[in-house]
Amino acid sequence: MKRQVSLEEISDGRLYELNDMVKADCGDCRGCSACCRGMGNSIILDPLDFWRLSRNLGKNFGELTAGPVELNVVDGLILPNLKMAGASEACSFLDENGRCTVHSFRPGICRLFPLGRYYENGSFRYFLQVHECRKENRTKVKVKKWMDMPDGKAYEAFVNEWHYLLEDLSGKAAEEDLRKEICMYVLTEFFVKPYNGAEELPAFYRQAEERMKAARERFGI
Repeated sequence: MKRQVSLEEISDGRLYELNDMVKADCGDCRGCSACCRGMGNSIILDPLDFWRLSRNLGKNFGELTAGPVELNVVDGLILPNLKMAGASEACSFLDENGRCTVHSFRPGICRLFPLGRYYENGSFRYFLQVHECRKENRTKVKVKKWMDMPDGKAYEAFVNEWHYLLEDLSGKAAEEDLRKEICMYVLTEFFVKPYNGAEELPAFYRQAEERMKAARERFGI
């Protein structure tokens, strides 16, 4: 989801990489779940997020989208996002104590917070959102430790390719005769269709890379 704001407005003015230290550690979020409430449809899931939720919860596309996940239009494409529910508009995965029940396999946007990604020149770096987290006195932590993802470079490569694929597909979907086909293709190929034999991350990444390459070939991007 593209944000029409300047980096100066929302960050500390710095850009970070995996091995950089950043003041993001909020002490296990003890006593706070503010960032898991009232987020609307902004917690968008990529294919890896969806695959991990499906695999760890034992639920398929239909079961997830009938419960904690919903579909919405994002930059002209239909993509899944975490559903907010109840009077407090809380994430569907929060328990009664305000703790995340899927923390070990939480989505990438959740892993990032309060960091964000700044994309430019075919790649990205991280920035610290200075107005979003309510926790004070955050401490410094290495970006890759905060992200808590095995093989951070492979993860970054996947995230980067997915971002720019969506950007290119979104441009193609602006052509009315292709919009429906592209929307259905993205949902079917990347979220509904199982990643057969992908029990570990490297296998998932290989299959995702093949599907992204096929998408580019199909739509000439």
